Formats: sequence, C-alpha cells, structure tokens
Amino acid sequence: MKLYQLPAHRLSRLLKERKISVEEIVTSFLHQIEMVEDKIRAFLFLDEEEALKEARQWDRIISEGKDVGPLTGIPIAIKDNICIKDKETSCASRILKGFYPPYSATVIERLKKAGTIIIGKTNLDEFAMGSSTENSAFQITRNPWNLEAIPGGSSGGSAAAVASGEVPLALGSDTGGSIRQPAAFCGVVGLKPTYGRVSRYGLVAFASSLDQIGPITKDVTDCALLLQIISGKDPLDSTSLDYPVPKYTDFLIPELRGIRIGLPKEYFIAGTEEEVKKSILRAANVLEDLGAHVEETSLPHTDYAVATYYLIATAEASSNLARYDGVEYGHRTKKGENLIDMYKRTRQEGFGEEVKRRIMLGTYVLSEGYYEDYYGKAQRVRTLIKQDFDRAFQKFDALITPTSPTVAFKVGEKIDDPLKMYLSDIFTISANLAGIPAISIPCGFSRDNLPIGLQILAKPFDEETLLRIAYAYEQNTEWHKREPKILKDEESEVEK
Repeated sequence: MKLYQLPAHRLSRLLKERKISVEEIVTSFLHQIEMVEDKIRAFLFLDEEEALKEARQWDRIISEGKDVGPLTGIPIAIKDNICIKDKETSCASRILKGFYPPYSATVIERLKKAGTIIIGKTNLDEFAMGSSTENSAFQITRNPWNLEAIPGGSSGGSAAAVASGEVPLALGSDTGGSIRQPAAFCGVVGLKPTYGRVSRYGLVAFASSLDQIGPITKDVTDCALLLQIISGKDPLDSTSLDYPVPKYTDFLIPELRGIRIGLPKEYFIAGTEEEVKKSILRAANVLEDLGAHVEETSLPHTDYAVATYYLIATAEASSNLARYDGVEYGHRTKKGENLIDMYKRTRQEGFGEEVKRRIMLGTYVLSEGYYEDYYGKAQRVRTLIKQDFDRAFQKFDALITPTSPTVAFKVGEKIDDPLKMYLSDIFTISANLAGIPAISIPCGFSRDNLPIGLQILAKPFDEETLLRIAYAYEQNTEWHKREPKILKDEESEVEK
C-alpha cells in the first residue's frame, strides 16, 4: 500500500518505528494531491513548501530521540472558514477573497502544538451555507466515489480530501450536519462534538449557537486522536466549557456489552431510500450481536426540526454576516456613489445566491412584528427537541439513525430547489439544536457503489460512548476498508 492510503495512527506507528520519515509521509500525500486534485477539487489553497519545511524540522527532532505525540508529523487539511494567521481565509466567498487573518483559531494552535502539518485549506459551501459544496464562489468539489456526484456539504472539501487520499485527517465545521453528511456521502468518519467541547475561537461564525468544529478522518481511531487534541476549555471562547476531556482511545474496545441503543422511528420517513433503511437496520443487528440492546424509541418533535433550524440558523447568520460591509476588510465595490450605495453594492457583488437567501430570511424573522412569531417560537420548539433527547437518554446510552435519507446525489440535481437541498440535512440538524455529540461512520453502499452513513448520537459530553460504539461496529465490519478507485494503487511502499 502507498503511504497515502494509510490512516494516521498507522503512519504514526511506522514513524515511531523509524521505518519512514515525516518528509516521506508528506511527500506521498502531496504526490496524491498532484494526481487527483484536478478531478476532486477539494482544496482552495495548498502550502507545499511550508509543509515540507515543517516535515524536515520534525524529522530532525525525531532523530534526536525526543518524544512526539500520536499525530506528530501527520498532514491535515483545514476547512477554509477556520482562521490560520497570515493564510488566506475566504470562506469560499468573494466578499472575503484576499482576507488574511491576524491570528489563528485555537484549534490551529493546538494542532501545531501537537505537531500536525497543515497542508492546505479546503473548499466549502460559501460561509458553510449548503449541503453539497456547490455554493462555493470558486469551484465545485466532486465525490471521490463518483465524480458526477456531490461530496456533501458544507465540509465537502475536507471529506473529499480524506476519502481520496489527499490527507489522512481534516477539520470541518458542523452547524446542521456539515461534518456528518459529507462524511456519510464520502465514506469516511465525521464527528460533531458537544456544543462547547471544542473552541469556536477563530471559526468564522455562521450560526453561533449551533456551530462546532470537529474531525473528519479515515477511521474511528484517528477520529479519537484528533478529537483529543482539539477538545478542552478555551478562555478565548466564552461558550467553551470547562469539562474533563477523557483519553478517548481508552474507550475503543470491540464489544458493546451493557450498552442500550435507541432506534428513533421518526428517522425512517417517506423519502428515505430503501437501501439506506436496510443498511441502518443491518447495522442495528450487528450492534446487537456485539452485546448491545437495541430498541425502537420516539423523538416526537423531530418533524419540526427543519423549520426550527432554518429560522434560528438564518436569524443568527443575518446578524453575524452584517459585519461584511466593505468597510473594515474583504471586498469593497468600486461603484458605490455614497455610503449606503457602497454597502448595497459590496454585499450584492460579494455574497452568492444562497447566502443572500439566508440573510434575507433571517432578517425577516428578526424584524419588528415577526420576531416573536418566528424566532421566539423556534427557540421554544428547540427546547422541546432538546427535551426529547433528554428523555431518550434517561433510557438509552445512544441513539442510531441514518446520517442522510439518501446517498450522494448528482451535481446540479438539487441546486435550483432550495427546499430539497435543505431536506438533505433532515436527520442531522436535531443534534445541533440540542447541542449533543453525533458521529457518522460508513455502514454500507448503494447498488451504484455510493457510501451510506450510520449516525450515532449520545448525551452531552459523552463522546467516548459515541467512539466506543463506532469503533466496535467498525472493527466488526468491512465497510471502512473499501476505497474509491481513485485511491487504489498496486505498488507497495509499506507492508500491509
């Protein structure tokens, strides 16, 4: 196998055994990027020179016999709405083209301290608003399993980069499913942490009460290792919580004795593809064989989740995106006749259609006379949705659902129908509204060889249970071992 086909934890082991060097690791991934990036188009920015420079520095440190961490020397890609000091951060929007942050996000500082090597910034739906990565102002990312299909969104660039072997690790952000849905569509692992588990400092805000940064990886072990690094209280983020961060790899055991799992009936609705339903039910049987008790349950307010989410998220987006006015940073029109005209033209030229749509919807629901009818009511329903989960977790350790009602759809299939696109997130948004952690792992394939994702949800700050269930399922199935053709290579660099 080529080095770029290996998960990060295996690369790390080979590195510690001195069988390979950091420079060899980075070079292998850069070569794969060179081979496939023109087809996938996952990256908005690459930093090959800096990555190789850091690789050589780490090789010198390792040669001196110094202890290094479990992800030291491992390449990682960063979604381009997470700030890296002096590196362009555009959020895939023309309005931020040419913006170079004067600081790095807390997660970036933690990754650098852990020795990971940032290889580039990945494509996304503009300002993370979308479910297909077609809303980027600069390019459309393709699904490595079928280049005519979308990779999911909004973290489609990160998921596609991991699935195609361009990187072993990536960070995404998840406001309503933007880590989990692309992870499901691309056949990789994606985890949305509990709200407050990971610092949002340096994440360009979309909807501040919903956004979370999380890992996208080849397997569950890598997910646990990456989550370990980025988790924990941050004084720079008032919403991050001082909650103990366990050693997540201690919970990666291949059996589930005593675990109680609920199967919410509301997640098997009309419109869910039959292959998706069958894959989830087969996964439930596997979990039972591993010792878990699986039982049907109900989350009665699930039907209101989409409407609730698109009122709250757009309201917060309207407020957060008001700062992009052409005055302090980013794009400014050259045609403004006066201050108000400059504001209007700047935002008209700088924002794409989906972002404008959400700003207008959010502004409307916050306007005088409508605030209580829409935003206020949505917040009350959000509480009911959270209470559904609270009751479920009194009985169950976790819940399982499909990640998405469908497999990846064709490029262009839903872009002109916003409602159809919004319904792509119908099974993921409730976790953001409730603030609970959720993970997506591969659990099957459609007849067209497109990945299907299993979503596992747990109570707040119980990521270890998510990872335990995900790992046990992964180790007792073969889905995570399947690779898109774009990754396969008969030559061998290392022993399997």
